[in-house]
Amino acid sequence: MRASGAVHYVAIGASDTVGIGSLDPSTGSWPSRLAALLPPGSTYRNIGVSGSLTAQAQREQLPIAIAEQPTIVTVWLAVNDINAGVPPKDHAAALDAIVAALVQGTGARVFVGTVPDLRAVPAYANVDPLVMLATVQTFNAGIITLAARYPGRVRVVDLNSGSAELMSSVTVSADGFHPSDAGYELIAQRFATAMRSNGIPIR
Repeated sequence: MRASGAVHYVAIGASDTVGIGSLDPSTGSWPSRLAALLPPGSTYRNIGVSGSLTAQAQREQLPIAIAEQPTIVTVWLAVNDINAGVPPKDHAAALDAIVAALVQGTGARVFVGTVPDLRAVPAYANVDPLVMLATVQTFNAGIITLAARYPGRVRVVDLNSGSAELMSSVTVSADGFHPSDAGYELIAQRFATAMRSNGIPIR
């Protein structure tokens, strides 16, 4: 039994949830950093899978998350879908299926991250910035719309506002794509701020 005020946190996502790009993903990933801020007695499981598309996470990670019966879930899935050319409506449908199942199958509050401004990320240097901006905005509009369908249970974590100037060699790892440790710390703090403002006892 968890201590009073303790939570059980499960993280759903892809390589950026796993922590690829951190010097030590086991402690440097943003979910690990967030879990370190939870109240004493809390538990945490990161079930993110590198390379996962949102539809794959629906099939593979969602059943694990429901079986865990968490009290908090974070979901950050979109960039691999963008890279794979998944239509925004298909991404939104798969993400909505994940969120709906979590709302119906657990008592968890769900925090869903948006897509940062990817235009300055080195891996996208050859992508038309206007096309990238429009793509990110469309994916984020889908995320915001679906979250609004579950008031009180699902919150959007804004990872986009103010992110353009952060996409530098400081916040992007040496591979030119994944966040660095500094980047993961910023992501963790955005999720932590959203949780605090929604009554989660984050230190």
